[in-house]
This record gives sequence, structure tokens and C-alpha cells, in this order.
Amino acid sequence: MENEIITLAPKRKKGLLRMVFSRIGLVALLLVLELVLVFSVYRWFFDYFKWFALVQTVFSIGMVFYLFNITMDASAKLTWLFLIMLMPVPATVMLWYTREDIGHRLTKKRTAELIEQSRGKITQDPETISNPELTASGTDGLCRYLNRSGVFPIYGNTEVKYFPLGEDKFEAMLKELKKAEKFIFMEYFIVEEGYMWGSILKILADKAAQGVDVRVMYDGMCEVSLLPHDYPKRMAKLGIKCKPFTPIAPFISTQYNYRDHRKILVIDGKVAFNGGVNLADEYINRIERFGHWKDTAVMLRGEAVQSFALMFLQMWNIDEKEPRWDGFLDRFSAEPDGFVMPYGDCPLDNDKVGETVYMDILNRAEKYVHIMTPYLILDNELETALKYAAQRGVDVKLILPGIPDKTAAYALAKSHYKSLVSAGVKIYEYTPGFVHAKVFVSDDKKAVVGTINLDYRSLYHHFECATYIYGSSCISDIENDFSETLKKCREVTEETIRNEKRSYKILGGIMKLIAPLM
Repeated sequence: MENEIITLAPKRKKGLLRMVFSRIGLVALLLVLELVLVFSVYRWFFDYFKWFALVQTVFSIGMVFYLFNITMDASAKLTWLFLIMLMPVPATVMLWYTREDIGHRLTKKRTAELIEQSRGKITQDPETISNPELTASGTDGLCRYLNRSGVFPIYGNTEVKYFPLGEDKFEAMLKELKKAEKFIFMEYFIVEEGYMWGSILKILADKAAQGVDVRVMYDGMCEVSLLPHDYPKRMAKLGIKCKPFTPIAPFISTQYNYRDHRKILVIDGKVAFNGGVNLADEYINRIERFGHWKDTAVMLRGEAVQSFALMFLQMWNIDEKEPRWDGFLDRFSAEPDGFVMPYGDCPLDNDKVGETVYMDILNRAEKYVHIMTPYLILDNELETALKYAAQRGVDVKLILPGIPDKTAAYALAKSHYKSLVSAGVKIYEYTPGFVHAKVFVSDDKKAVVGTINLDYRSLYHHFECATYIYGSSCISDIENDFSETLKKCREVTEETIRNEKRSYKILGGIMKLIAPLM
């Protein structure tokens, strides 16, 4: 018998009319009008002031010097250089707009305050980090890098269970949610009404009625196309605390970039879930989008859960006047099974945490690094790390979607194939459908399962999180899942690259010019 479900809002109609009359349609219309206005003014200047070409040239040269002297990823600098040389004034306005952090300066300041407030709320066990196995592998150094903010220790007494599909995670979530006694924290990029969310919501409502502190946070982009603006009020009627993270405010801020891409569930401080699975029916193959949906997740039980509880509270408290920490960060032990280090990545600081962890795995690998990722939009550093690992004899394999969700991103991924394959990196495409998993596994010792894609959005512009695992028995499950998934893939070779559709080659080349902006 299927679970009871709750629906708070009618399913939104799909199609052109929905887009035209929705907020996203209005935003698109206003954006087009704004661009028309900018280019009209630009053309007016060019037509009526012949010396404007000289001023424009001097201006462009000045902007080139400016670009070369600011802190920015090299690939992003090249993109902005191209745009400025193409349309100096509009591109400069866009660059200024994004670098001025309009609209999220307060968020940036508040985030720094909360990180400082939470420093010391959880502590690193010195005996754990000084374990000879961690020291010999260099994992202790990676932990010290991550733990400079004081919130990402490495733990010993934690069990980890790996889920090779979203359906497996969903089944475990329902069981664990029903056991909740004190609190439930949920932070997800996407929440969409349907069977999956309706089943979860029924349990959340029951638990809230029992006095459990239930909190749900979703990214503000959901309000554009998935959930009504008053959804938190509807949830409040069920006794559930709910809020969107930085709702979209067109043309007022640059917060389109800084989205909450995390997927976190914490129950009573004892159990936590993390991975790529959002709360929508395609993630559990209840409905079909882009063929079979391949996703993964992990469930933690024990000490490491408190790091995810703290990450949730940092995001939840951004707009809270009196942040509360106590009562949610108790440490619960489980049977020791290797080491676990949950970590987050904040786009408002200067650290590329997600990319650094991935590069650390690539640079320290001895035998293999096996990767599953939905997108492949690489900067120079990460592409070099992948190629270097392969060139020094490491078996580097990537599994990517066989059926894409975004044509432009798919074409852009293919633009990296030739360089990687020629260096010895082996690339495979999942023929049954779409891969949404974000997984690294290496040498039967290390693994990362989380929310961080191999693209600019995840590595530079989103709030992300992941679980770093060392020496746990679940690593063999992750590697076995990779091997089984590989059987359903087609290999990318130099011949298939040569025979690729010309449309993908052209589109990929064009999109590469603006890859850091995607």
C-alpha cells in the first residue's frame, strides 16, 4: 500500500502559456527590454559621436589592464575580456554589476558573522586527526584546510550507508523521519509537489503535531517555477517552519548566482542524509525526465551528523535576529567505520573548497579515480589535474549523462572530450538516461558523495556541501556501483569525437566563450 501524501498547491501547468504568464516570463521580458535599452543607447552614442570609437578603444584597453589586476579565475577573465572587446560599455556595466555584489553584501556579512559565532560549537578530536593512517595519506592536512573555519572536523565514530539510487534514499528517509523525536532539519535546492514530497510532507506534518521542531528550507529559485510565493504560510498551518533561501528579486541583486544547492536532512542530531537527490519525483524515477535518472546519496549515523546540523543552522540563521545553536549539536557515537568529514562550500569567501577537495583526490591518487557527474564545465586548473593524473598512470574514468537535461551544457561538456581523452582520461556516457550523481571514489580508500558538480556554478557560485569518506566499508559499495553503472555506458573515443554531430561541436565552441557565466 502506498504512503499517504499531502498536497499544498495544485500542480502547475506546463507549456508556453505557463511560462508567458509566470514570473519567469515577466523576468525574461524585462531582461529583453533592458538589453534593448542598453544597446539603443550604445548605438545612439556610436552614430552621433564619431570620436566615440576612439574613446571606446581607450576604455577597452583600460578595462583589459583592470581585468589582469583583479582576483578572478583565469577562464572567467578570458570570458570577460571577450565580452568587453565585443561590447565594451554594456559588458563593463555587467562586470561591475556582478563584482559589486549588489543585494547580497548583507548576506555576505551575515554569513561571516554566523561562521564566527559557530566557531567552537563543535570541535576536532585531536586523537582522531592525528591517526597515523590519516597522516600517512595526507588526509589530516586536507582536514586542517577545511577546518580553518572551525566547523568541518573529521570524525571516527560514524557509520555511512551508500544509496546507489534516489529510490533507495527515499525509502530510508521515510523510515528515519518516522523515528524523529526532537527535530527535523531539511535544506534542499529543489522541492516540488508530487508523490515524493507529498509522502515526506505527510510525515513532517504528523511529527510537527507531536511537538517535533520541523524546519524546511529550499532555494528561492523554487518560487520562480515550482512553488507558490506563500508556500511558507501554507506550511505554517501544518506547524512546519519553512523559508526560501534568498528569494529572487529581479534586477535588484546578483543573487541569481548565489543559490543554495545543498541537500541536507538531519534528524535529532543522530542521522543525516547528503547527496545529489532533490525532493521531486524524477529523482526517484516516479516520473521520467531524460530517461532513467541515476542519482546517489549517503546516510550518516553518529558523530559526523553534527557538522550537517551546524551547516543547516548557519544557513537558517542568516535572517534570524537571535540565532539559536544549543540543543541541536549534541554528539552521538556509532560503531567506528573509517573516517568521515562533512564539509560545505560558501561562494562568498575566497576559497574554492569543492574544487580543492577534488583536486586533492586527483593529485594523491595512486591507482584510480572514478567520477560520476552530470556536467563537465571545467576551468584550467581542474582540467589540468584530471589530465595529469591520467598521464602519470592513474586510471581516471568519468561517467556523464547519455541523455542531457540541458543541450548547451551537454555540448560544452563535449568540448572538453578531445583534450581529456588524448591525455588518457576515459569518458563514458550513461545510455539509459541522465546522471545526476556527484561522486568521486579513489584507490578503495577515499570517496566524496555530495552536491558539487564539475561546473562553474557548483565550484564558484553556489552554496554546496559534501561528505568526504576515508577507509569506510561503504567505499567498496561506491566503487561497485560505479562498475555496475559503467556496464550501461558507451565509451567516448577519438573516433566518436570525430564523428560527433556538427551542431554539438559548433554550440560547444560558442558556449566555451561564456562557460564561466553559465
